[in-house]
Amino acid sequence: MKVMNIQSLIRENVKKMSPYSSARDEFEQFTKPMIYLDANENPFTNGINRYPDPQQRELKAIIGDKNNVSKDAILLGNGSDEVLDLIFRAFCEPNRDNIITLPPTYGMYGVLANINAIQNREVLLNEEFQPNVDAILNAVDANTKIIFLCSPNNPTGNSFSDSSVIKILNQFKGLVVLDEAYIDFTEEESWLSVLKDFPNLIITQTLSKAYAMAGLRIGILYASREIILVLNKIKPPYNVNGLSQETAIKKLNQSTMPAQVKKIITERKRLETVLARCSFVEKVFPSVANFILIKVDDANFRYQQFLENGIVVRNRSNQPLCENCLRISVGSKEETEQIIELLKTFNNAEKSTIYR
Repeated sequence: MKVMNIQSLIRENVKKMSPYSSARDEFEQFTKPMIYLDANENPFTNGINRYPDPQQRELKAIIGDKNNVSKDAILLGNGSDEVLDLIFRAFCEPNRDNIITLPPTYGMYGVLANINAIQNREVLLNEEFQPNVDAILNAVDANTKIIFLCSPNNPTGNSFSDSSVIKILNQFKGLVVLDEAYIDFTEEESWLSVLKDFPNLIITQTLSKAYAMAGLRIGILYASREIILVLNKIKPPYNVNGLSQETAIKKLNQSTMPAQVKKIITERKRLETVLARCSFVEKVFPSVANFILIKVDDANFRYQQFLENGIVVRNRSNQPLCENCLRISVGSKEETEQIIELLKTFNNAEKSTIYR
């Protein structure tokens, strides 16, 4: 097991601060039939007049059981973006520290770096969309606090090699954030199985993708108890609302996720096969996520073509290494049928008849 002093990475002002203590932090048994006059709530019951559990205990217990992780190793947030932001705020000193990201990748890492006044050092993936580990480690200096790894990666759809991740975890003295938003669509094992071996490892997941709860905005962060204590210290007191907690608990207890994921993978494979046969598609990049990245002859034209036929895809041409690339989310069987029929017309259409 790697030994590391996490305290040395925490911002000094965060170390010294006292966290806000809400009424529901001070009296935790608030589900008991008591008269609650401690939180200045409206007393008239309507199902949402009381503050929610600030620590989301019941929801964490279910998530922990499903993933064989202690609830003390879990932090929940208002979407993954909030938990990612908390990492910046706890560990990165504004106008001094830096992070490393690996484009093309999830754009919010860079946005959050800018918001928090943290330098973002970009080290491009190689042509196989794998981390250039030596270049990453060469970009590290004394003020590098975090390396962000998105695996499976968005927008490329591939997972990073185990050897690359292990080398970074072992040789980097800061935090490694491994974003597993799309892990449920792969046959690979989550890095949660080795979380205890790497005290500098933070894993983020979400209920938005495979669990079909994007509207609830629930992001999940797994880390050592020491890191969780720091993040709990600075998180907003009621950051996951009561309706989201209640709905997530209900849906996780009757989860249709495995069946839905199986259907999505089936449609992904079918769509990949059809796209590979299209004359305007130059390359279909291998994917283990719920989307496919394709290189086409003219991304702006093909994007408009899809749009004018009632289908919204994502033009990723503005990303490094993704010139003339479109990202297509995998839909239902019926939606796949529609897009397949549309692709047949694309093959036969002249660009000049649609291009504006």
